[in-house]
Amino acid sequence: MANGGGGGGGGDGGGSSLRMSSNIHANHLSLDASSSSSSSSSSSSSSSSSPSVHEPKMDALIIPVTMEVPCDSRGQRMWWAFLASSMVTFFGGLFIILLWRTLKYLWTVCCHCGGKTKETQKINNGSSQADGTLKPVDEKEEAVAAEVGWMTSVKDWAGVMISAQTLTGRVLVVLVFALSIGALVIYFIDSSNPIESCQNFYKDFTLQIDMAFNVFFLLYFGLRFIAANDKLWFWLEVNSVVDFFTVPPVFVSVYLNRSWLGLRFLRALRLIQFSEILQFLNILKTSNSIKLVNLLSIFISTWLTAAGFIHLVENSGDPWENFQNNQALTYWECVYLLMVTMSTVGYGDVYAKTTLGRLFMVFFILGGLAMFASYVPEIIELIGNRKKYGGSYSAVSGRKHIVVCGHITLESVSNFLKDFLHKDRDDVNVEIVFLHNISPNLELEALFKRHFTQVEFYQGSVLNPHDLARVKIESADACLILANKYCADPDAEDASNIMRVISIKNYHPKIRIITQMLQYHNKAHLLNIPSWNWKEGDDAICLAELKLGFIAQSCLAQGLSTMLANLFSMRSFIKIEEDTWQKYYLEGVSNEMYTEYLSSAFVGLSFPTVCELCFVKLKLLMIAIEYKSANRESRILINPGNHLKIQEGTLGFFIASDAKEVKRAFFYCKACHDDITDPKRIKKCGCKRPKMSIYKRMRRACCFDCGRSERDCSCMSGRVRGNVDTLGRAFPLSSVSVNDCSTSFCAFEDEQPSTLSPKKKQRNGGMRNSPNSSPKLMRHDPLLIPGNDQIDNMDSNVKKYDSTGMFHWCAPKEIEKVILTRSEAAMTVLSGHVVVCIFGDVSSALIGLRNLVMPLRASNFHYHELKHIVFVGSIEYLKREWETLHNFPKVSILPGTPLSRADLRAVNINLCDMCVILSANQNNIDDTSLQDKECILASLNIKSMQFDDSIGVLQANSQGFTPPGMDRSSPDNSPVHGMLHQPSITTGVNIPIITELVNDTNVQFLDQDDDDDPDTELYLTQPFACGTAFAVSVLDSLMSATYFNDNILTLIRTLVTGGATPELEALIAEENALRGGYSTPQTLANRDRCRVAQLALLDGPFADLGDGGCYGDLFCKALKTYNMLCFGIYRLRDAHLSTPSQCTKRYVITNPPYEFELVPTDLIFCLMQFDHNAGQSRASLSHSSHSSQSSSKKSSSIHSIPSTANRPNRPKSRESRDKQKYVQEERL
Repeated sequence: MANGGGGGGGGDGGGSSLRMSSNIHANHLSLDASSSSSSSSSSSSSSSSSPSVHEPKMDALIIPVTMEVPCDSRGQRMWWAFLASSMVTFFGGLFIILLWRTLKYLWTVCCHCGGKTKETQKINNGSSQADGTLKPVDEKEEAVAAEVGWMTSVKDWAGVMISAQTLTGRVLVVLVFALSIGALVIYFIDSSNPIESCQNFYKDFTLQIDMAFNVFFLLYFGLRFIAANDKLWFWLEVNSVVDFFTVPPVFVSVYLNRSWLGLRFLRALRLIQFSEILQFLNILKTSNSIKLVNLLSIFISTWLTAAGFIHLVENSGDPWENFQNNQALTYWECVYLLMVTMSTVGYGDVYAKTTLGRLFMVFFILGGLAMFASYVPEIIELIGNRKKYGGSYSAVSGRKHIVVCGHITLESVSNFLKDFLHKDRDDVNVEIVFLHNISPNLELEALFKRHFTQVEFYQGSVLNPHDLARVKIESADACLILANKYCADPDAEDASNIMRVISIKNYHPKIRIITQMLQYHNKAHLLNIPSWNWKEGDDAICLAELKLGFIAQSCLAQGLSTMLANLFSMRSFIKIEEDTWQKYYLEGVSNEMYTEYLSSAFVGLSFPTVCELCFVKLKLLMIAIEYKSANRESRILINPGNHLKIQEGTLGFFIASDAKEVKRAFFYCKACHDDITDPKRIKKCGCKRPKMSIYKRMRRACCFDCGRSERDCSCMSGRVRGNVDTLGRAFPLSSVSVNDCSTSFCAFEDEQPSTLSPKKKQRNGGMRNSPNSSPKLMRHDPLLIPGNDQIDNMDSNVKKYDSTGMFHWCAPKEIEKVILTRSEAAMTVLSGHVVVCIFGDVSSALIGLRNLVMPLRASNFHYHELKHIVFVGSIEYLKREWETLHNFPKVSILPGTPLSRADLRAVNINLCDMCVILSANQNNIDDTSLQDKECILASLNIKSMQFDDSIGVLQANSQGFTPPGMDRSSPDNSPVHGMLHQPSITTGVNIPIITELVNDTNVQFLDQDDDDDPDTELYLTQPFACGTAFAVSVLDSLMSATYFNDNILTLIRTLVTGGATPELEALIAEENALRGGYSTPQTLANRDRCRVAQLALLDGPFADLGDGGCYGDLFCKALKTYNMLCFGIYRLRDAHLSTPSQCTKRYVITNPPYEFELVPTDLIFCLMQFDHNAGQSRASLSHSSHSSQSSSKKSSSIHSIPSTANRPNRPKSRESRDKQKYVQEERL
């Protein structure tokens, strides 16, 4: 070997040795055995300082070794051996596969002709040859089939092992990928070493690990080869090529005791399978996540592989340049170089020097730039489109959460949160989780951020179980589903919400669900869900049912819809100093409905007594209680009367301004608070409140009825007390009502001698008992011992009520029999009726008019008290609604349009008790401001009409129609029994109207004389305060009210629907119509329920309080004398003015204080008891007479109480309306 510039490398003891150079790519090897004393430093300096020294042609490169490694003494590089092993393997296998295919093809072609010849011979000779001659051929074919079967089995087994279809296969696939990444990591570690180096396999730990990995890859390669259907295609796969250039060099390195980095960087291509591995592990489930991982894995694997190639060629140099143009670059510098190349930045601090490196960069920049320009933006877009609200809810210990889904918009969410998080509620320790499949807009997102401490939003669908798991629906306190009240197809919206209920109940059957429904008939579908259980708190708030029920109650007591809507809506108190009607209205608006358990101090007292005590002393208005029977079934009783006694743990329903005030009913103690006058001082005291014994509870109730003290009362003797003790052992204390006491006494007195006087015994025996008492005690209940009129109803075979006894009923009628022409309607004098103006056509969505008619046909009205209902609208639409209306009496139809004044005059709209304006076309218009155009036009049309003063003429003519035995001066026709007779109506402004609106802001167009700002909230506008406008949006508050107390919805539904029950809904779900039933004591007992009415102060027993009296005195007098519960005032708008006003508009005052001053023109909202005797003498009159004058008179919603003497100098009231008109009931 030629000398390299003087100075040979010597070794100690005359032995030749290798000189290690720090830079194996720049220094040459020089061996000179004779000059053993030369040092490496002198050799280096002489070679650099002698320019005349000829640089020899390089024959070999220095290989870094250790003294223990017996490497090549000449330092010859062996990279070609490593590369050759891979090339021979690849091309050798490829040659064998091609050769096999060629031979197989030739064999197939050659055998094809021979097969045809043999087949022909077999067919020709088959008949002449014996069976024994063919047997050897069959045996050979069976052997071939057996061999093929064995090969197929092995192939199938190998395919199952690598296909990840089984657990073993998945483990194997994941293990191969993990080991491939491990081999890549080993390459990263070895890349800091020279490209080729001598290493001892037995001492190099990384080489041993790499060897183990590649043995496993070789076995896996064999499985893949066996399972491959197309061997040629398999040989050319990327994973196969990776194995060819990484597995054989490892075995060569063990044989040569040297290592070559070579093409081991190709292991980075295994990263392409990363998304498949994650799918096997069920980590990637969405298409976006799979696509994102695919793009990232392809981009990174290509990047790392190209960096490995640059690292190899730049550190090795060009072979035709004897590897002299190499440069020292680390692997991570090459990674950096490839990134700046792909991005076309090219700083120039690192660049390729070798020809191979530059040639590779020329082609890579084309593909890399294209990949960078396409992949990176798509990756950024996928990451940017990643759901911002795609996380999972983390439940907070000690804090409940609810899930709200359905129609999530800025309007619906803001209305819900405003009511749910209202400050008048107790501390709301509930977190609200919204779930919707559309991300919120900026306004809604800002709303969520303002309530971030109690509100969270997650993007998803309740129809997806995975999303339900994300919001922890199984641990949620309830799930609330909002509906789109303004959708064009209500049935489709209801179907969507029903599917949401099904999905939620399917995931967690025990979850409590409160859902909004638009159509009443769709509630029946909820009953088909097995896990739907209204007894466990599931509720469906039907907006059509409640909306029309509110409007129907306004037909009976105008303004009631506004009062009830304000009661279950949370409103803050707005104080106004000026003496205007808004001041008194807003004081009532601040009242809401609450529930609280009654103190044990009330146990044994009657309902009116407790109600009076709460109103006078506690400043609370109690209107109902939750009564629990002996079998622990509960029901809500509204103003049940004085026959019912308060039980231990009774739940009361109160009207108050906030929840803290209602606590007084729970904390009240007679010993501590009896002398307190300030209700704010009534707080929890330290008195022990032991439960009273049954004897003491019965004694208190009995003495209360006697009107004596417990010391003076002799109602309960010692013998009775002993029997009471027996009763206590038979019935638990918690299940015995004080209400049962008197009947219990009688039961014991029947068996033992009585110490009571006959008179007292008779009074106690006739005392009412609880409807839910035990069967033994129920025989004394007067509800089940009907009066004379009820006996007549039971004796007749005519079905007058539905099967539940809750509504008046008649046999189905054809629609043709109730249709009136305009002339027939004009000839039929209608008065005191209800006119329903309905806009709709054959394509309009049904609004469910049955919900409007049912409250007006409640059985707690006598038949002659029912208001006649006349529908004015399209006959095509009304035909579609008629199937649900044909079982109700006193219903007529006038085909026409509510915009026609001729149709309105034909139905005597100026003589009606209420005109209702509805539209079924409101949601078919995109422009919200035009949704109510028909209703607004109809309202303005009616208000602009003028009428003649025909009242006097009709009154004069009505003398001829008065039935025999009844004249105008009779007590039955007296105003104290009937309605407050209003003056004649000469202008449409004075006609009582209630208009349904969809868009709240359109309320500004109803009254032209008000000064309401367009941005004023609906409840602050004059039409709503007066009860002449109603919008479905006010029902949104029922969602939160029902969540906090499901009894509130039951109470509201009982008040507005006329007595609809879950049992009745199940019956309607079966037949879609009311079923008639014969009267029984049980069904007739259902008539005994209170109803809402308006009490006039102009005449009657309360007339003396009407002129400057206190509302509290009126409340107590009505409650004590008539069991009437007053809860509000309907006052003239200008009653506070000192000067008289012609305005007839009234507004609502809810729960005025005790000292509130009354005026004579006030109408009082009250809950009246059912009068069993009111219909006995009048029923025969109304059924025998062809006139409806008594019907229209008795159907009025404004009532007075009979009085023996009226106040002097009281002006006489006008004649009743029922004397003005002659109505032919047979025709209607």
